[in-house]
Amino acid sequence: MELGNGTQISEFLLLGISQALELQPLIFGFFLSMYLVTVLGNLLIILAVSSDSHLHTPMYFFLSNLSLVDICFTSTTIPKMLWNIQTQSKAITYEGCITQMYFYILFAMLDNIILTVMAYDRFVAICHPLHYMVIMNPQLCGLLVLVSWILSVLNSSLNSLMVLGLRFCSDLEIPHFFCELSQVVQIACSDTFINNITMYFSAGLLGGGPLAGILYSYSKIIASICVIPSSQGKYKAFSTCASHLSVVSLFYGTSLGVYLSSTATQNAHSSATASVMYTVVTPMLNPFIYSLRNNDIKRALQRFLGRSAFPGPTVLG
Repeated sequence: MELGNGTQISEFLLLGISQALELQPLIFGFFLSMYLVTVLGNLLIILAVSSDSHLHTPMYFFLSNLSLVDICFTSTTIPKMLWNIQTQSKAITYEGCITQMYFYILFAMLDNIILTVMAYDRFVAICHPLHYMVIMNPQLCGLLVLVSWILSVLNSSLNSLMVLGLRFCSDLEIPHFFCELSQVVQIACSDTFINNITMYFSAGLLGGGPLAGILYSYSKIIASICVIPSSQGKYKAFSTCASHLSVVSLFYGTSLGVYLSSTATQNAHSSATASVMYTVVTPMLNPFIYSLRNNDIKRALQRFLGRSAFPGPTVLG
């Protein structure tokens, strides 16, 4: 890839969240601790679900996939940022920037679609409880996850390939802590009309579509819960989707907050700071939401941690 004057691009500069040198150790410690909590928390969810046969159901199958995606999502941005702070470097190679952008778009979209699949799972469980295991069979669950991956890969590949065709001017500074698609497109000196159309169309289709699916599922869920005669039955039905609803609200709430902050202030550093919410904070809080509000996950974690801390005696045959 070349610059507008024909010079070969070797790297971009990531300006990060703050330029203040005295804040860099604090930022490093803050993000390192959040990253470790995110990885450990989501990993515990995956291990708890896989080790407990009681949790081998569609709902927890999708939850373990969400946890895996959250680990990957956070790992596309935070380790590189920590490395840059530690080495006091702002550089990222052109190839590294495109790769980071590709995987960031991939896992962000995958997170979004899996949350929609989980909403559909709760819709079937509450609105069609007698046919739940027939509808949500292992083949359909596997197919839903596979389709989620395919759509995410296609979307990420399209947007990344569009960026490869851009030319860049002498200013290669990205006012962010990672290679975010819109920020990279903004610093290009070639025509970005097609890129913007593609970016907003794919965001509207694959972002708005899943959101519409979630809203439709929960409208049907609420309608079904309202006709349950007993208050205990209503509480039990709602409690099965409370954790998912909390995660969805957090995911879309922070995403909307990032969008509004970037459009209202036109301040790149404000946008970068707001992006921390859905790139780091949301994946970090998901395991806490599910473990605190879900008794099945609580018990599974207790059993798993109990076995890990106090393994049983080895029986020799």
